[in-house]
Amino acid sequence: MRASLIQIAVDPDESVDSRRQRAAALVREQRGADLVVLPELWTVGAFAYESFAAEAEPADGPTFAAMSGAARDAGVWLHAGSVVEAADAGLFNTSLVISPAGELVRTYRKIHRFGFDQGEAALMEAGGELVTVPLPETTLGLATCYDLRFPELFRGLIGAGAELLVVSAGWPARRRPHWTLLAQARAVENQAYVLACASAGTHAGVEQSGHSIVVDPWGEVLAEAGAAEEVLAVEVDPAKVARTREQFPALKDRRLGLETPPHR
Repeated sequence: MRASLIQIAVDPDESVDSRRQRAAALVREQRGADLVVLPELWTVGAFAYESFAAEAEPADGPTFAAMSGAARDAGVWLHAGSVVEAADAGLFNTSLVISPAGELVRTYRKIHRFGFDQGEAALMEAGGELVTVPLPETTLGLATCYDLRFPELFRGLIGAGAELLVVSAGWPARRRPHWTLLAQARAVENQAYVLACASAGTHAGVEQSGHSIVVDPWGEVLAEAGAAEEVLAVEVDPAKVARTREQFPALKDRRLGLETPPHR
C-alpha cells in the first residue's frame, strides 16, 4: 500500500483559494498512491486564530469541492486534512476523508483542542466521537495534532479496529522533538502504523515543524520529511500489523481502558 503525505507550506501571502488549487494539483500528482494525507487547517493556518471565523466553511464547502475533484482525478483515498467547519453548533476543527470516487465518506471533529482555554480551545467546539475509516486493505483511525498527546484516544481507535493511525497536524517547530517522540510512542504502544502529516512554513508568527513521519508497528521510522514543503511517499504493509501483534501479543494483556468510546 502506497501512502503520500503532502507537507504543504502555509504562506500568509498566498490566498486560501490559491492554496486550495495548489494542494489539489499536488494531490493529482499522486496518481498510483492508495492513500494521500494533508495537514491540519492548511487552508488558513492552524495558529491563524483571527481568520478562523472568516474562513469557516461547511464540511462540504469549497475545500471539499476542490479536494473531491482531485481525489477522483488521482483515483486515491484522500485524508484532506482539516478545515474550520461552520456548523449549527459552532466552529469545529474537522477532518475530511474522501473516497476515490470523490465522495465525502467520513468527517472527524477534533476532540482535544489546543490553547489552554485560549486560541483554538476558546474559538472551537470539541468533537465527541472517535472515527475509523474502512479501506480495502486496512482500517484508518483519525486524529488531529494535539490529539497525539492523549494515548487513550488511540487505544479507543485500535479497540474500534484501526490498524493505521493518521494524524493531521499543524505542529510548531519549537516542540518538534515531542512530535517525533509521540508519533513513535503511539505506534509502539498500539502496534499500528502512524502516518503523521504536518504543515511547513510560518503563519501567524508560528514556525511550523514539518518533519512529517511514517512509523511502523515496531516503532521504526520508515520515512521522515524535512522542514520545507515536501511530498513524503512510502510503502506500508497492512499485514505487518497482524504479524506484529501475533509475534508480540502485548495488547492481549491489557487490563484497563478496555471499553471503546463512541465511534463511527
